[in-house]
Amino acid sequence: MPDIIRLLPDSIANQIAAGEVVQRPASVVKELMENSIDAGATSIRVITKEAGRTLIQIIDDGLGMSQTDARMSLERHATSKIRSAEDLFTLRTMGFRGEALASIAAVSQFEMKTRQVHSELGTLLIVEGSDVKSQEPVACEKGTSIAVKNLFYNIPARRNFLKSNPVEMKHILEEFQRIALAHPEISFSFVQGDELIYDLTPAKLSQRVVSLFGKSYQGQLASCQEETELMKVTGYIGKPESARKTRGEQFIFVNQRFVRNNYLNHAITSAYENLLSENSFPFYVLFVEIDPRHIDVNVHPTKTEIKFDDERAVYAVVRSGSKQQKVAV
Repeated sequence: MPDIIRLLPDSIANQIAAGEVVQRPASVVKELMENSIDAGATSIRVITKEAGRTLIQIIDDGLGMSQTDARMSLERHATSKIRSAEDLFTLRTMGFRGEALASIAAVSQFEMKTRQVHSELGTLLIVEGSDVKSQEPVACEKGTSIAVKNLFYNIPARRNFLKSNPVEMKHILEEFQRIALAHPEISFSFVQGDELIYDLTPAKLSQRVVSLFGKSYQGQLASCQEETELMKVTGYIGKPESARKTRGEQFIFVNQRFVRNNYLNHAITSAYENLLSENSFPFYVLFVEIDPRHIDVNVHPTKTEIKFDDERAVYAVVRSGSKQQKVAV
């Protein structure tokens, strides 16, 4: 009987990997924005057309890449951050050039311009479905600009599963808001088509909340802070009277990474005790700082789910922090 197991071509392997990383246009926005932050950007511009179907472009003023690094960043499993298996459990960064770029380039028409500050010329890379069409020197600004065009053009079945433009736009805005909240010290702008949706300057967290969600939040935020040997909790929760009937703006960040965790959500809402009316949901944006060795962020491909090695202790600190409403702003 002939052998039947064989290695997949790289192009197909990349498309399979892309299925985990690139679920929809919002996935691309998240990965590229996080790469820009890890590159030390102080200004990040997001441009989309047709809710990301025809164009997603992220422009940053970060470190940029050399010609060699630019090409290497498109290889699967290429990374600037990990040297040993132990590094997986101590990372504090979000992504890295190369973790997602190969997957994104496998399912789009991909264009990258990048230049380091000390280089006179940058590098232009044009890729279609993992196939590098050209690489050449180019005059460009310091930093990196990545344009992802015609997402899923080579996987019609995946493209057909995308929702309507308003739904896909909602997901993109959610990712943008999470990252902008986690990094109020960075300038962000967001353009959809010809419309400027957000133009955010560096600000305090409370000011960033108001810039993102509206002036109705002014005067409705109470600051929270709690610190133990295990962890530190900071941020804001909404006053009980500002709670809403729908689950809206609720954000938990662990080491500046947005996470979903029903256990921590319960810790926060229980701190209100009897102050919330039935079926109402408070606003909160809380940041948990904890040694990465006490958490596992690799339980889900998108890293939005997280496990703690001592959930009860974390619950107690988050609940206590949520009750310590020290300063109303």
